[in-house]
Amino acid sequence: MRMLILGATGGTGRQIVREGLAAGHAIVALVRSKAKAEGLAGAQLVEGNALDEAAVRSTLDGCDAVICSLGVGLSPFRAVTLLSAATRVLISAMTQSGVRRLVCITGMGAGDSRGHGGFLYDRLFQPLLLRTIYQDKDRQEDAIRASGLDWVILRPTVLTDTPATGRVRAVTDLAGMHGGKISRADVARFAVRQVSSDEWLRKTPLITEAP
Repeated sequence: MRMLILGATGGTGRQIVREGLAAGHAIVALVRSKAKAEGLAGAQLVEGNALDEAAVRSTLDGCDAVICSLGVGLSPFRAVTLLSAATRVLISAMTQSGVRRLVCITGMGAGDSRGHGGFLYDRLFQPLLLRTIYQDKDRQEDAIRASGLDWVILRPTVLTDTPATGRVRAVTDLAGMHGGKISRADVARFAVRQVSSDEWLRKTPLITEAP
């Protein structure tokens, strides 16, 4: 399968590229600069802007699916619009190109997972440091739901750079869920599997490390 990865130079995106290649997929990565894409050997790197629909559409040529792991830096006092804007561009490009499968990584605290991050996360980190980011993640998720594509939205708990454990718990019933952590490597492996699985099709599972 041929997959386009958006956000490939981020911590999770790099893991997705590695997992996709290891699983035998052909990987195309749209990057702002090839100079900043060290460590993505084996992927086809295409320079371009995720807000440029023509650039996104050209990278979709021959692709079967997209994994979006776009992220932004902390911006507590400034509105964030990149995630939702780039996602709307992506949806339009996918619709015109006939590419239907979209796996998108947002995060714990988006949509109805808000309030399930644990005391400090819910009362301090999200409202004070992540508020504007998660407002845009909500808009991003809304656009995906309305897209008509074959989508899966993954909401990982707190991300770590530890090795993969292979123990991933995915839930949509969030009763009793309060925080958690998961390695980027485990998120990447789980995301790559969703490209060819309908288990979580049109669902928004929160994913965390299982005991």
